[in-house]
Amino acid sequence: MSAVDGPARATESAVGRRVSTLELFFDLVFVFTITQLTVLLSHDLSFAQAGRVLLIFAVLFWMYGAYAYLTNQVPPETNARRIPLILGMCGFLTCALAIPRVFTTDGVAFGLGYVLVTVVHSALYAVLHGRHVLSFALTNVLAALCVTAAGTVSGRAAEALWLAALVLQAITPVLSSRITTDVDGDRVPVTGRVGELDPAHFVERHGLLLIVAFGESVIAIGVGSGDLKLDWGLFGGVALALALTTALWWTYFIRDEEAAEEALRAVSGLARFRVTMLAYYYSFVPMLLGVAVLAAGVKKSVGHLPDHLPTAPALALAGGVALFLAGNVAFRAVLHIAPLRFRTAGAAVVLATVPLGTHLSSLAELFALVLVLIAMLLAEARWAPCVRDDRASAA
Repeated sequence: MSAVDGPARATESAVGRRVSTLELFFDLVFVFTITQLTVLLSHDLSFAQAGRVLLIFAVLFWMYGAYAYLTNQVPPETNARRIPLILGMCGFLTCALAIPRVFTTDGVAFGLGYVLVTVVHSALYAVLHGRHVLSFALTNVLAALCVTAAGTVSGRAAEALWLAALVLQAITPVLSSRITTDVDGDRVPVTGRVGELDPAHFVERHGLLLIVAFGESVIAIGVGSGDLKLDWGLFGGVALALALTTALWWTYFIRDEEAAEEALRAVSGLARFRVTMLAYYYSFVPMLLGVAVLAAGVKKSVGHLPDHLPTAPALALAGGVALFLAGNVAFRAVLHIAPLRFRTAGAAVVLATVPLGTHLSSLAELFALVLVLIAMLLAEARWAPCVRDDRASAA
């Protein structure tokens, strides 16, 4: 047994730890940032704004993922851990409140909140890794300082600093994998230690995050309907919007969670770290961003169900679903969950519903989107039940 396998197997024996209520509370605060991104998009459904939203979310979600790893390995079971975690929540809340004006007047406030998030994470992780926390803490703090500096400038300079933060985060796992620590007399990469996580807890944590994000999309239905009279037409539109969110829930939760946990148990150490990075960061970014984009489209369309939609909200409705499905296909590909072809086809077909919104009505587009997802799920259940493909030939 290798030095990496030993601790990993010890962790496996402790499976069954559930996500704590404080972690769920933390997730509720973080999802408020997604709600604020939806607000940002609903005010300006342009490609430039979508790019800025992607930048903000990718940078924020990096540190959310860092906290998911943290609480998996350093559970908030004592007050000495709970209180700093609450400080981290305060940092995320500050970031969320600053999002609507992050590129104008509140950029520095966002940055300082993000610095707090990063410093608290590094301090808590030092409980497990000691001085080796510097292998990822330094680049994370530098990224936070880039974001803070972006608040002091504007235009392309601000966007360049945000991109620099994203690059720093991207190279962090590469640098950490080159730094080793002593485990039972052997030198193993720091990222191998990070890979010694509890799969059940990690999968459940991200599933609960997705559930809360879906909840925010349901709130968008209520906000979009506003003070309109609840007649049969509005009821039908609201029911379709809810059915659309439910179909996305079905896409992930009925088939993927159990297979994902099984896939994580099949690897350990550095390999598990790499798989979780690909599946629960890079693949989850488009999934969660898709929910935010869809919510923005719903806000703009539910109040105008019989009307033609402008191109932007029609594209947001279909594009949000397509983003979610594309992320889910990547998620399945990383974890070797078969099949991929039905969801890949679904991601392409939903984009074809945009003309229904622009030329007929938002009601027609919502109806078509629901039909596409139902057909996709039925076809998958009928002809290709979900399986783990350890030969990586999932397509």
